[in-house]
Amino acid sequence: MQANVIKDGAKATIKLSGRFDFNTHREFRGAYEPLVADALVRAVTVDFSAVDYLDSSALGMLLMLRDKMGGANKEVGLSGVRGNVKQVLDIANFGKLFQIC
Repeated sequence: MQANVIKDGAKATIKLSGRFDFNTHREFRGAYEPLVADALVRAVTVDFSAVDYLDSSALGMLLMLRDKMGGANKEVGLSGVRGNVKQVLDIANFGKLFQIC
């Protein structure tokens, strides 16, 4: 998986591509941790449009992201969710925890 961060004023997007699983936890954490400390960033969106697979550890990483950003009073949303990724997030009821568009 690759994680690219794009900042646009108070919004940041973490664009993921490939498989989002346990083996990618360091890269994902490395992408979002600077955003937690960045006072200019008020909202973070994780873009799943290029992700074809995620597992339960990815769900855990998203929950950790939500907790860290929530502690810093920052919003988190998910975008580009489709196919198998959408099914997994729906089954886990992530629509109740994240704004998904």
